[in-house]
Parts: sequence; structure tokens; C-alpha cells
Amino acid sequence: MTHTVTLLMKEFVTHDVKRFVVSKPQGFTYLPGQGVELVINQPGWKDEEGRPFTPTSLNDDHVIEFTVKRYADHKGVTDKLHTLEPGDELLMSDPFGTINYKGAGVFITAGAGLTPFLSIFRELARTSGSLDSHTLLFSNKTSADIICEKELRHYFGKHDIFTLTREIHPGYRHGRIDKELIQDAISSLNQHFYVCGPDAFVEDINAILNELGVQAELLVFEE
Repeated sequence: MTHTVTLLMKEFVTHDVKRFVVSKPQGFTYLPGQGVELVINQPGWKDEEGRPFTPTSLNDDHVIEFTVKRYADHKGVTDKLHTLEPGDELLMSDPFGTINYKGAGVFITAGAGLTPFLSIFRELARTSGSLDSHTLLFSNKTSADIICEKELRHYFGKHDIFTLTREIHPGYRHGRIDKELIQDAISSLNQHFYVCGPDAFVEDINAILNELGVQAELLVFEE
């Protein structure tokens, strides 16, 4: 790993997602949507293989933010990350990744798959002041699982659809993101489609988009 960073603060975003703010190495730069590998710099963990996480802060911020969901049943890196305290250290790689902003379009994601998009949304909101020419389709199990819901609704206004697979609530669609929902939500196939989430989700959504006739060069996802 190239860099050592220090945890400065942490706080809950949802019941199982925390925001981590770490120190930023001098000269470190990244594009919104790019990821890094992190290793916990503690005995029993520092020799582990790095795990990918996406900064959710902006490149010119003086710190780096990560928004991390805890998978407690795995007893792995995310579970351990949630127990760290300010002053603890992480080892961090240089940035990498193929998800970056290419132009207006539709963002389709599920659960913690949102995180690579957060810095893109924040950069767009800062530079253009509006995401009116974009659409968000965001699937979660329950309303309590939605990361940064108020922020997202502020950015997208009427151009967002939140779906819940395990709850029925006013203001949310019930069920998974499927072909019918995508057809209802989009006005044109000639725009970029950004897809992120579990591997099976990405494969299913890309298959639907291909079936609808979206050109391969308009699909943006982590390959």
C-alpha cells in the first residue's frame, strides 16, 4: 500500500452504514467515482489483501470520506472498520476504477452500490447546481437502509425513484428494479447509464439495458 492515513472521525449514516473521515495524503488526487484499496493497519489485519472502497468526498476536500456498510455476518473488514476509533490507521492504495462521469444520464444502483456515485453527485451539484438532466433509480430492502436519502432527493427532485423490496410505503416503489420500471423511468436510450451494485444486480441491469437497445459504449460500470 502506498499511503498511511489516520481516522479522524466516524458517525452513523444509517443503522449499518458509517461515514469515516480520514487524513488526506499530500498530493493525493482522484476522480469522482474512482476507488482505492484499504487495509487496516493493525496486527492480524495489516497483512490482509486490500479491499476496494470509494471516496465519497470531493477531490479538493482537505480530508477523504468513505461511506461504508457493515456486513456483520461476514466478520470481515467492514465489520472491523466499524469498530475503529479516531487515531487508528489505514493503509491506502492509489486510486483506480472505470466508473467516472461521462455525461448526463441514468444512475441505477442498489444498497451500498450507491457509494461510487456519491462523489459524482456532489461534484455535479457543486459545479452545476442541479442534477435536473439526470435520473436516479435506487433499490433497497427497507427505507431504513437508504443511504443519504434526503441529500439524494434534494439533488434529483422529481427525477428519482426509490424502490423497496421488503417494505411497502407511500413515496416508494415496491419491488426490484426491472425492465418495466426502467422503461417507465427513462425518456431516451441515447444517454449514459451508470450501473453499480452487487455483481448479480449489475449483470441483470446490464442485460435489461442491452435488451432495450442501449449501446455498449453508453454503459458505465466497474468491469
